[in-house]
Amino acid sequence: MLSITCALSLGVGVVTPRKSEILPRATQEKMGIVWRGNSTKEGLNSHDLLETVALPDAFTWGDKDGVNYLTPSLNQHIPQYCGSCWAHGSVSALGDRIKIARGAKGVDVQLSVQHMLNCGGVGSCYGGSVDGPYQWIQSLSEAGTGISYATSQPYLACSSDSKTGICVGQDWSCTAKNTAITCPTFGEECVGLSHYPNATISEHGSISGAAAMQKEIFNRGPIACGIDASPILTYQSGIAKGSSFSIDHVISVVGWGNDPVEGKYWIVRNSWGEYWGEQGYVNVKFGSLAIEDQCSWAVPATFTAPEMHNQFHCYEDGSNCVAK
Repeated sequence: MLSITCALSLGVGVVTPRKSEILPRATQEKMGIVWRGNSTKEGLNSHDLLETVALPDAFTWGDKDGVNYLTPSLNQHIPQYCGSCWAHGSVSALGDRIKIARGAKGVDVQLSVQHMLNCGGVGSCYGGSVDGPYQWIQSLSEAGTGISYATSQPYLACSSDSKTGICVGQDWSCTAKNTAITCPTFGEECVGLSHYPNATISEHGSISGAAAMQKEIFNRGPIACGIDASPILTYQSGIAKGSSFSIDHVISVVGWGNDPVEGKYWIVRNSWGEYWGEQGYVNVKFGSLAIEDQCSWAVPATFTAPEMHNQFHCYEDGSNCVAK
């Protein structure tokens, strides 16, 4: 599936269409992903129950009442290219929502994209979906565990079907070591952990359209959305715009602004690193680049944090937490 763009945006040149990092719907459904699914029981999507209030002309979780509730930007292409935008977009938005739940206090919780690549079964370095990541985290949550933290499973840009770079010849299956791992100080063998910091969600859902996006973002936090990324490959600054027919990439939307000339635009965090765009961000005009077509949200449930008093304390060598 290739993305087709009808118009180019400010600061954007003519580019060759890129390969999509979004798998076709039929492929997603064969993987068990529910297209535009939600987990709310009895057919009631809790998004619809959110309070309707007058929304401001501009709003961002990067500066709400002088506080930054956003977690750091990452680069999916380091240490090598991996088409894992679908995991980065969802994980970063969920991390933001955890930070919001904590009132921006304490050290930021950074969730493990690599854990999702190793164990999620909803995508790989060759593509994924908008819906799959939160559906997988929901299944973990219902089983009594959650997605691990990046300190337990750092991002290596590899999946079990990777054919290049450091990924070749390594085991990327869903083992204990590929979920949460530690390596003792004095060179002993690394071990997979039975207990590790993790985060769960209580529910998730799918939305589309500017009004629904604004309502969800304003009330609960950033969301993951599909986008046509071809027009922003050479984006530098300004407001990207243009009509698109399909999505090939996933980002997180953290708020919106209002330009006196262009009107409203989305404030978008990408996963291409801070050297790109406006330190990793891009502004996208409302209605442009198919960004309002398919978005996903998730509500944090439990997560490991000092104020929760819920850490299982493992020894430095992990010997009291070795997974069996």
